[in-house]
Amino acid sequence: MSVGASEPATRPTAHEEAAGWLARRLSPLARRWGWSVAVLVLWVTALTGLVVAAAATAAAAAVYDAVAERDGVARFDAPVLREAIAWRTPLRDHLAAAVSAVGGPIGMPLLAVLVVAVMVWRWRSRQPLVLMVIATAGSLAMTAVGKLVVGRVRPDHRFAVPPFESSPSFPSGHTLNSTVVAGVLTYLVLRNVASPVLRVVTVVGAVTFATAMGLSRVFLGHHWLTDVMAGWALGVAWVVVVVSADRLQRDLRGSRRRPTREVSPPTTSGRVQPP
Repeated sequence: MSVGASEPATRPTAHEEAAGWLARRLSPLARRWGWSVAVLVLWVTALTGLVVAAAATAAAAAVYDAVAERDGVARFDAPVLREAIAWRTPLRDHLAAAVSAVGGPIGMPLLAVLVVAVMVWRWRSRQPLVLMVIATAGSLAMTAVGKLVVGRVRPDHRFAVPPFESSPSFPSGHTLNSTVVAGVLTYLVLRNVASPVLRVVTVVGAVTFATAMGLSRVFLGHHWLTDVMAGWALGVAWVVVVVSADRLQRDLRGSRRRPTREVSPPTTSGRVQPP
């Protein structure tokens, strides 16, 4: 090492800078509540994202109304439903119903709880549980807001495969929730698993699962195509919010644990003293 040389300072990433800014603002509140700053950053970021996502759902509903009035993308809804009806057979109906049931109010919670329980046990971490609770709470909120604001009627029962559903159609809750659960689980696997094969299989499986869930809803006549498209879009957007919140928290914890290494100035002999 040359005389007077020092180790170059590592420039913090954008995530680390944002995490540090939030930490400085939230430290007094964390001390008052007895929470760690990292956990408070996660919840504040996620709750802020939830408000944004709910607003995006309402905005998507307004956009849908405008598009539908102009016979825009919604003009594909009826032709796609007719094509689905033409493709139906007893076997295909049963397969589509089985896929749809996995994303229902019973199947999806069971699947999420099972996979998260394995992750918590295998990785000895509660983070998968925390992220999944935040993610599913947000997806359920967006589904409820969208259905309440739009109040769109589902396809007529004459064109649907029983059992019939009576709740509003927009957005598709099965599609939205499945996209969120699959997306968050995929993120957790990519963050914790090093095997390239398992990572690829997880990504392909998640995309296939979310796609099949949405298409099954259209095939069964339980949703219009635009309901499913909105579910995919909102689900992906909410996954991005949740992942960003988790990365902020992790960067904050990493910056707090990272030791600061100082280099002593050179001595008169021209050598740098070790720290």
